[in-house]
Amino acid sequence: MTRLPRWVWLFAALLLLAAIWQHVHRPIAHAPGVLVAAVPLQEPLAAAVSPLQKGNVSIKPLATFALSARVLSRADYRWDRGAELVPVDLALGWGRMSDSAVLDQVDISQSGRFYYWSVRKFPIPEAEIIESSANMHLIPADRIVEREIERTRMGDVVSFDGYLVEADWADGSKWISSLTRSDSGPGACELVWVEHFSIAPRR
Repeated sequence: MTRLPRWVWLFAALLLLAAIWQHVHRPIAHAPGVLVAAVPLQEPLAAAVSPLQKGNVSIKPLATFALSARVLSRADYRWDRGAELVPVDLALGWGRMSDSAVLDQVDISQSGRFYYWSVRKFPIPEAEIIESSANMHLIPADRIVEREIERTRMGDVVSFDGYLVEADWADGSKWISSLTRSDSGPGACELVWVEHFSIAPRR
């Protein structure tokens, strides 16, 4: 019997690993209909909150924040300056931006810490798309939260709470969260210190 070269086995193993990865990370499909009706809840700090710390970065809470939303897209970062602080960005949608009937007509992508959308014809008003979706930079408060964020797939319905924050580096660099859902463009993303994070059961 002729033995196959080692490279053939290695190639087959890589194909198998790729297939497993695609299966594990495949998007979650949903029938048409709004999955999350509630809007994000943001409230002023009831009292002064002591600064938090993540590595060598000081974290200043600006407002309390909680939401449930559908994951429209996910982007992982390993090499930019913020990667140690924020390894994952999630583009999230609520209201009609959690409805598959709407999302099927919206092209969504992420790159360079931004969330992009485009349409051929607006399925809902432009202002509603802006106000019902956002790119969020998530700072996990601990390893438990980080592991849950790492499990997230496009189409998941997730819930989390914590603070909208300002991150300050020792060299004077800052990363400041948006405090409104109605903005767009540079500075419009939320920077969230996440204390609790959960994923709704997948069907």
